[in-house]
Amino acid sequence: MKSTRSAAPGKHGSSNMTRDSPLNTPKTNKRFRVRGIALPIEHGGWGFLFEPLVAAIAVAPSIGGVWISLLFIGAFLTRQPLKVWFSALLTKRELPQTRTAFYFVVAYSVVFVAGLVGSLNYFRVENNVLFMLFVPVGLFQVYCDVSGQSRRLIPELIGVVVLSSSSAAITYAGGWTAAESIALWAVFVARLAPSVIYVRNRLRLEKGKRFSYARVAAANFAALLGVGILYSVRLVPLLTVFVFAVLTGRAMMGMSRYRVKSKAIRIGIWEVIYGILTVLSVIAGYYFDV
Repeated sequence: MKSTRSAAPGKHGSSNMTRDSPLNTPKTNKRFRVRGIALPIEHGGWGFLFEPLVAAIAVAPSIGGVWISLLFIGAFLTRQPLKVWFSALLTKRELPQTRTAFYFVVAYSVVFVAGLVGSLNYFRVENNVLFMLFVPVGLFQVYCDVSGQSRRLIPELIGVVVLSSSSAAITYAGGWTAAESIALWAVFVARLAPSVIYVRNRLRLEKGKRFSYARVAAANFAALLGVGILYSVRLVPLLTVFVFAVLTGRAMMGMSRYRVKSKAIRIGIWEVIYGILTVLSVIAGYYFDV
């Protein structure tokens, strides 16, 4: 006799949305986790946000830098509830979490607008041009979130470039030259973009899926070469180059047969540690000229 038991709501129920869509919860589910609406679900995103922010504020402290930090934090936090709320509007579905998402969008938008207004007094013309160029990129990110494509490689790499630009904006507002600010931005793009590629392929390797060793090697050696060139023209400290050599070594070892097999959480924790080392190398390198 065939079983007539239906799938548990919210777990195996059918849906036209993709797997990481915020609307995978059926209408009958009245309970939801506020944390899943209020905070980004991708833990690596916090590193994308705070590594360049902390380093830039430390090496070029200024009131303008504080306002710019609020701008980036507000924009970063708005992303998750905006994804939930906007997706509900597009699909015209009445969900219990929609109103909660809207409240968080408003709250985080206040932080973003406050940071933007406060930053205007410290922006130079180049800053305004930079952020105007990022408007279409931000819209593309929203589209990827709503359509369930935010975890693909290209959207993640774009997110790295956008969030890392906080280091350039903050240091430029703090009195650095354009070349120095762009160099620091490049350092964090070189740190985070290869990290994304490495983690994605490392997880595939651990799960026995197809992976690309060549892509990981190319990204990490290119980052090391780029930072080395910046050091040669005295735009980044030698200590940062040393840390990038360590990052390259960890990627090569992590993708080799000599690696220690690890779960996703362990790999993620180590990436946080490597991120902290990068930030410290930038701060110590600029302050002590090493």
